[in-house]
Amino acid sequence: MTMPASAKGLGGRLPSDLERETANQLRSLLALQASGEANLRVLDDDGKVVDVTLAPAVSKLLMEVLHPIGRGDAVTLVPVSQMLTTQQAADILNVSRPFLISILKKGEIPFDPVGRHRRIRAEDLFAYKAARDKRRNEALSELAALDGELL
Repeated sequence: MTMPASAKGLGGRLPSDLERETANQLRSLLALQASGEANLRVLDDDGKVVDVTLAPAVSKLLMEVLHPIGRGDAVTLVPVSQMLTTQQAADILNVSRPFLISILKKGEIPFDPVGRHRRIRAEDLFAYKAARDKRRNEALSELAALDGELL
């Protein structure tokens, strides 16, 4: 997938076995925190121990990022305020760029024209993706129910 300039990948590669193991270990430690607030002790650049308290929201986000890394998947972070090119947006939706442009022309996803190009806010793209996924899940549930009636 093409990454936005401000997105940070894991070095543009899949995580190593050690990185996977570390991610899973950290996820396990974070999961043990009953309150959702995690207290970690880390070494700074000078080798001094520093206590870090992760707020529940940060702890949850970190767990979500660590999960695919622990499975060996690459991860890309995209800020919701990021403006994406049509190719980047198409890659995120796993569709072709021409198909994405047809969606934009129908007005299903808002975009900003920049010269001859179109830019899509990541927040709008993710909202469209969530709505699309919800419609797909509802249709799949309906099909499964209909299939159950035939048996």
